[in-house]
Amino acid sequence: MDLYTFWFLTLGVLLGGYAVLDGFDLGVGIVHLGIRGDTERRLAMNSIGPLWDGNEVWLVTFGGALFAAFPEAYATIFSSFYLPFMALLAALIGRAVSIEFRSKVSSAFWRRYWDFSFFLSSLVAVLLFGVAVGNIIQGIPVGADREFAGDVSDLLGIYPIGVGMLAVVMSALHGSLYLCLKTDGELQERVGRWRIPLYAGFLVGYIAISLWTLVLIPRVLDNFYRWPVAWGVVLVKMLAVVAIPIAVKANRPGWAFVGSSVTILSLIATIGLTIFPNLVVSSLSETYNMDIVSCASSLGTLGLMRTIVILGFPCVLAYTITVYWIFRGKTKLDEFSY
Repeated sequence: MDLYTFWFLTLGVLLGGYAVLDGFDLGVGIVHLGIRGDTERRLAMNSIGPLWDGNEVWLVTFGGALFAAFPEAYATIFSSFYLPFMALLAALIGRAVSIEFRSKVSSAFWRRYWDFSFFLSSLVAVLLFGVAVGNIIQGIPVGADREFAGDVSDLLGIYPIGVGMLAVVMSALHGSLYLCLKTDGELQERVGRWRIPLYAGFLVGYIAISLWTLVLIPRVLDNFYRWPVAWGVVLVKMLAVVAIPIAVKANRPGWAFVGSSVTILSLIATIGLTIFPNLVVSSLSETYNMDIVSCASSLGTLGLMRTIVILGFPCVLAYTITVYWIFRGKTKLDEFSY
């Protein structure tokens, strides 16, 4: 495997890890207003309380890796999505502040305000992530100078917004499955009733977006025809999607969550296959596409960073596994809870 492909795959792993781990955090926020009572809402927040900040490390690492390995693509993407990314940053900050501030004051108004902030911040963050992904698949107006040749309105087309809405439903489903895994009693029963309707919404949206993508952007199948083994990703995705309702009906919340996680990972892999070897697809002309060779750092830099990844990634993985192991089991409230 050449260094360019190695770093493309590394970015995919980091993005996939973030989508799975912070996906359920944000999903818990999206369904938060549907949870009743102060105690149950505290339980929901505490189910992700020890984890959410560590999960965001995957996003920070993804951004750092993109900057170091493909600086020109980083510059083009961040200048293109500057305003949406500022809104995304505000949403992620709002989510964090809501979790930390909600229980600081015993006031019904105070807690309702931060409940709504938690919900809205999570919803906006996932929607913006989805809109960005929709634009990456569809292509953005980048010219020969590798500069963004449009404005914010060019990023808010019907297709990217559709992908954003699908991301919201998927995240809500992922968060609900996580809550069923981490809670019990009335809260688990209430959240459990949301899983099948959310799954149905996701399935309908996924089929619709998939067909829309094939009609709107026929090139997304090019790599699947070039490498038939890539259809294996589609097969895994289909099996994972089917496994979710089966696990729900069998009352196996752990396996349902695994099915949701594999679905998200396979979706990330599919997106990577649709754009490879490009990082930025230009909607103006294929000749303006930014591929992994033309916008990469020097081979010496890529090689040095690969060594750092080989040494450092096991530490990140070990930290993540350790935190999840320590906080395994059902969520309980104590004097240190939010």
